[in-house]
Amino acid sequence: MGLQNNFLFIAFLIISFIALETWQVEFSDPENFNKENKVEKKNIIENKIFEKQNNFITIITDLLILKINTYGGNIEEVSLRTYFEDLENKNLLKLLETSKDFIYQAESGLIKSYKIKNNNTEIHPIFKSEKNTYVLSDTLNNLSVSMIYDDNLGMKYTKNFVFTKNSFAFKINHKIQNYGNNPIEIALFSQLKQSIETKNINENYNFNFHTYRGAAYSSDDHKYKKYEFNDIKNNKHLNITTMSGWIAMLQQYFLVAWIPEQMYKYHFYTENFYDQDQVIIGFKSYPISILQGEEKNIQSTLWIGPKLQNTIKTVANHLNLTIDYGWLWFIAQPLFKMLTWIYKYTNNWGVSIILITFIVRGLMYPLTKSQYTSMAKMRILQPKIVNIKNKFSQDKHRQSQEMIALYKKQKVNPLGGCMPLFIQMPIFLALYYMLSGSVELRHAPFMLWIYDLSEKDPYYILPVIMGITMFLIQKMSPSTHVDPMQKRIVTFIPLIFTIFFLWFPSGLVLYYIVSNLVTMMQQYVIYKGLKRKGIYTENIN
Repeated sequence: MGLQNNFLFIAFLIISFIALETWQVEFSDPENFNKENKVEKKNIIENKIFEKQNNFITIITDLLILKINTYGGNIEEVSLRTYFEDLENKNLLKLLETSKDFIYQAESGLIKSYKIKNNNTEIHPIFKSEKNTYVLSDTLNNLSVSMIYDDNLGMKYTKNFVFTKNSFAFKINHKIQNYGNNPIEIALFSQLKQSIETKNINENYNFNFHTYRGAAYSSDDHKYKKYEFNDIKNNKHLNITTMSGWIAMLQQYFLVAWIPEQMYKYHFYTENFYDQDQVIIGFKSYPISILQGEEKNIQSTLWIGPKLQNTIKTVANHLNLTIDYGWLWFIAQPLFKMLTWIYKYTNNWGVSIILITFIVRGLMYPLTKSQYTSMAKMRILQPKIVNIKNKFSQDKHRQSQEMIALYKKQKVNPLGGCMPLFIQMPIFLALYYMLSGSVELRHAPFMLWIYDLSEKDPYYILPVIMGITMFLIQKMSPSTHVDPMQKRIVTFIPLIFTIFFLWFPSGLVLYYIVSNLVTMMQQYVIYKGLKRKGIYTENIN
């Protein structure tokens, strides 16, 4: 098999890997975990769903709609006002929710201990608030919502939510006032709770094969570390102490993260409940003393929203590492930066993909020229190579020596056509990861029937065009095959690729079409030049 077809073969293996995994996501049900009968474990907050009858307050900002249960003051539902579940029904994407089928909540509260009595009390407050609905108006940049609880034992607890316009991050300030006769100690906890199973949940919880759904954290010792749901489910719990960092739940495109105030020591933990159907990741502060008549404020930040690269890195250190570009992140990140820079001028992600394709292929032109020159020279040398193989068929060592001598004499590098492969395929895969992991491209339209570059072409037109361009490239390329079987196999490669690309993101297929068109133009120019030099003699007109 010639160099060109070695390239196609390896590309075929890589595309097959992506396609098979994509099909698995497309046609399989979400994972179902076996439930085991376990004794319910004790946690810092009770784990049951309370009957909710007019005990919510609703907060509406320009980006978020939140519902907070006055029992505990926990956030039990959040909808994103600028993101939809899908482009057909235009329902707002619900990131946090509490239903009989699925639970995803952001919880926070206090653990109170009395120094003299030497006992701990878990606080399950029923908060009071002035209104049931709060709205961040167009004329204001900030909205403050306070919820107050008095235990009638000497402690007044105020949970204050502070929202800022045009931000998915908001502050939660916990103010504790000790008006009693005894000093108390307070520990703040914040945690994220989510159901493991996702069956019958909307598409936002179904993920591509390389994207990650699960917990993660950052600490003094780790900039970014994933913590699998399976590990929590199997009681391999997180248990560390840190002065910095954050805890989070991740999914494709979106993120919920608690960021504690960086002035206390915290215990990061995980837990599982309800026969391991729910998992928790959270943090708890070490005890904070509050004397008689004293007041303490403990603050944390909560991000609920998309993984916006340029924004989340300003919210907390290393939070931008939650954007999953796979093992080719070092290529995907520069590609995304270049793509966003182009987008500033085009205001169309599809056009930006086309332009970045021209840029990438232009930068690779010297390697491409070297590849096709090597392929042309190797084609000329094929008769001599066949003679050497026949002449020294019984002496493999001598055969190798003669072939090396032939390559040196003719100044041909037999591996010259491989270098573009090692660059093009990683770029192709990195672009796939980028399109699948960048929320900026989610539901991004191109033109005509392509209304979402992160999803497959609904009419499969782009994959067909891609297959045609592959076929034309194949016809333009010089054949080095003498085996009829190999020729027939290679002929079917465009068809096989077309079938695989049916399920690929349309933005990736667009990239590949433009890349193939550039390849055809470069082939024509390169072979014309080689023909003038007498290196390539096959008629390409």
